[in-house]
This record gives sequence, C-alpha cells and structure tokens, in this order.
Amino acid sequence: MTAIAGDLRGSSSASNPSEEPTEPTEATEPGQATLPEDSHYDADVIVVGAGPSGSAAAYWMATAGLDVLLLEKTSFPREKVCGDGLTPRGTRALVEMGIDVSEAAGWLHNKGLRVIGGGLRLELDWPQLASFPDYGLVRPRADLDHLLVRQAVKAGARLHEQTSVTAPVLSRQGRVVGVQAKAGPDGAVRSYRAPVVLACDGVSGRFALALGLQRNDRRPMGVAVRRYYTSPRTNDDYLESWLELWDGPPGADHAKLLPGYGWIFGMGDGSVNVGLGVLNSSAGFQKTNYRTLLTTWLDNTPEEWGLREENALCPTQGAGLPMGFNRTPHYRDGVLLVGDSSGSVNPFNGEGIPYAMESGKFAAEAVVQALARPQGPGRERALAGYPAAMAQEWGAYYRLGGAFVKLIGNPAVMRACTRHGLPHPKLMRFVLKLLANLSDPHDGDASDRIITALTRLTPPLR
Repeated sequence: MTAIAGDLRGSSSASNPSEEPTEPTEATEPGQATLPEDSHYDADVIVVGAGPSGSAAAYWMATAGLDVLLLEKTSFPREKVCGDGLTPRGTRALVEMGIDVSEAAGWLHNKGLRVIGGGLRLELDWPQLASFPDYGLVRPRADLDHLLVRQAVKAGARLHEQTSVTAPVLSRQGRVVGVQAKAGPDGAVRSYRAPVVLACDGVSGRFALALGLQRNDRRPMGVAVRRYYTSPRTNDDYLESWLELWDGPPGADHAKLLPGYGWIFGMGDGSVNVGLGVLNSSAGFQKTNYRTLLTTWLDNTPEEWGLREENALCPTQGAGLPMGFNRTPHYRDGVLLVGDSSGSVNPFNGEGIPYAMESGKFAAEAVVQALARPQGPGRERALAGYPAAMAQEWGAYYRLGGAFVKLIGNPAVMRACTRHGLPHPKLMRFVLKLLANLSDPHDGDASDRIITALTRLTPPLR
C-alpha cells in the first residue's frame, strides 16, 4: 500500500456535490435515511465507531490532513469484552501510531506464549524478526481504546461521543453520502454528510446490515467469554493458552473434554483476565452455555490460583469473534467495512485488535488517495484498492485459517494435534509463527519461507 502523506484537508468539500441526497420517498429502504438536498459536506470522511479500527483509521486519515468526523455511541473510557493480551503484531500497530508502550506508561510486557494441553506445558518465546518486535503486551481494553481515540483526536480527528448512528444516508444513485444519528443525552436526530463513510461499528455490523451486507455463515465465527479475578498469578511473563478444557481432573475416568480453548492472562495489577472461546465448527457452538462452561473449567484449576466465584471482580461477559472475512464486500457505494465489521479477526488464534488497527490503516490509505482525485471513476478505483489490499495481505492466510477451524472443531483432531505436537518444541515454534501470523517473508528462516510458500499457493479469500 502507498504510504500516507500529504495535506488533503477539505479536498472533498464541494459547493455543488455531484451526488445529492434524495428527499424521503416511499421507495426508501427500512433502516436507511435520506437528507434534503444540501450544498456542503460536514467532513471529508465519517468514521462510525471509535474502537481500535475506527480510531486507527481516523488517526491515519487525520495525519494526512483529512477532516475526519469520528462518531462513537458511548463515552470514553468504556469497557469492551476482550482478552486484553496482544501479540507482537498488536505491539507493532500501536508503535506505528506513536503510542508509548513502555512499562513506565502502564503496559505489561510478555515474552511469549505458554501452551498447556495433553498433560504438557510448553513456553514459546515470540520469534526474533525484522518485521515485528519480540514482545507482546497486556492492557485493559478500557484503557487501550481510550489511548487510541485520544491519539486520533490529537492528530486532528473530531470525536463526537454519545452519538449513535442509526442509518445510512443515500443519494439518488444509491450511494452512501452520510449517516443519520441520535446525538447527545437527549437523543436528538442529526444527519452528517461526507463523500466516504467507514463502518467500524464492530461485530454487530449494524451499518453493513442496513445496506444489506449480511455475514457469510460458511466462514468462521467464534464466541468468547471472559471474567476478571483477583489472583496471585497476576504477574506473568507469558500469555497462557489452554488447548484442552476439561469438566473434571484431566485424565480422570469421568472427565470430559469440553469444546473450545481457554486463556489466563495476568494483568499485573493483582488481577487476571480469564476466558474461553468456542468456534462455529464445534458441535457445541449453538448448544453451549458459555458462562457455565467457563466456571466448570475454572473449578478444576488449582485452588491456590484463586479462580473461584468469591474472587470474581465482575460478571462473565461475552462477545462474538467475526473471523476470516465473514462479511464482504469490504467496499461498496461509498462505504468501507473495517475491523470486526469486515470479519477481520484471525481465524487461527482469535486475535482481533491488530487486524482491526491494520485494516483501519489500509482503509485510511485508500481514502486518502481517493479524496485526492475528483469524484468519478478515478476515485472509485482508489477506494477499490482497500478490499484489494485486504485480500492481498490476509486473503490466502485466512483461507488456510478457515480450513484450520474446521479441523480443530473435531475434538479428536484437536486432541491428536495437542498430544503429538506439544512434545516437539521446534514444530511448536513453527506453529506459533503460523497461528500468530508472525513471519518475515523476505528475511526469515526456513519456517518463514514455508509459511510464505503456503500462502502464495493458496487462492485468497475476497
């Protein structure tokens, strides 16, 4: 992708735009709004949602000089369901945005991933690569999102909190030229106009749904639940992943293997973030009470870890994990789907934050180039560069991830992989690179070259 540069502020503003909104008519689609004809735009671009994807996109576009209107339905700081752990890919995305990720700034650093399964325990350090730092991070999502949105505002984005977008605004030609929203504590209905809109509204994808862009149920989807506990395990140099979850002591005759995988991430403040995820390839996906499942698993962890009800700091909360490009197209008629709205979560490991931030950057690059061109075919070609960049960057990798999800949905396959893979650290270091998408395609070792070859031979998803 072309680097973001230049000053394009106001480049899309027009006294006589070619795509005027229509007056409301009987043909208007439910859930879509229209505006009376107007003679100006309220911004160069509107970003719906100020999570990691929206804030990252707003930051990069504002840095390039665009007038960015960032609309967020809640107020900061606000909580989001998340594992709170970042691999080096997430670390890189934060560093690129100028975020101070030092321990002095409140970040907990980690060395790698601890994998537990099949009666074995293996600590895998993050790989030494030119493309990524060699450490991951832990930070509560409430803090992380607040830091990111502040960085976007510092770059020049205009943040409107408590502004809940309810519908797209269409031109006569059916192009999105703005949004309708309920703004402020009184919920006053307002309309905002811009030649480009970024839908960064998360897993619900309400903006995309209003345009008829449905999720593809044949592509991966996950559900995760998490809870915070006070625990002596709060300080940990490794993120911890459990590949097997049991409803009793592992190996006991009556113990059953539960669907999904678990995690325990120390927060460094006296608490731990504990959770589990289940994939839609699992037979238990639609039948499982995830909160009960989490409690059942934790009741069989060592008593001294403190992962019991009396030490819980909050209720168990859950969220969807939209994976593997399960909503496309990523661009249509003036709207770019970004982050979770586009199904950008990594199907190999369920990681979403770095992909949300990176997709925000890809979207920003396309918009900056598009708004440097007049309205018309040239602008559309630039905007079409966004789904092309997504497909080039992750399309083949996500197709492989979809196959992986189907395989591990079978408990017998998952158990075999765990029991036969974990005893081989060299193999597991390769698996870590693959699952975390951490490789150097040009300057890496043999494992990097194998991963590169696999993705080059795989047709990309779009």
